[in-house]
Amino acid sequence: MRDEVKNQSGSLALEKSFAFALRIIRLYQHLSDKKKEFVLSKQILRAGTSIGANLEESRGAQSSSDFQAKISIAYKEARETSCWLRLVSFMRQNTSPNVSSTAFTAIVKISFAFSAQPNLP
Repeated sequence: MRDEVKNQSGSLALEKSFAFALRIIRLYQHLSDKKKEFVLSKQILRAGTSIGANLEESRGAQSSSDFQAKISIAYKEARETSCWLRLVSFMRQNTSPNVSSTAFTAIVKISFAFSAQPNLP
């Protein structure tokens, strides 16, 4: 699966954000189906899957400022996702499946690195 994602996107950031979104979707399913937690799980789903969507949109940016705006939104969504994941982790005493702080940290670093780039890719 990983090679398939990488070959389709050609971008490490898109590969990692896609894999992260899949983990977020599984976490959402677990929280809503098994734990009957609906509010935080929807927030996590929206913010966590939005990271990759905004990175993807940045590839079609019409200008340098449009590119920066999309990357900035991806970064903000990553920070928001971090907040929701910390809350769920605290509430569930770290029993939520497939939440990797290492994977999340990588997504945030990639988003931040993109936001520092002055030119379109």
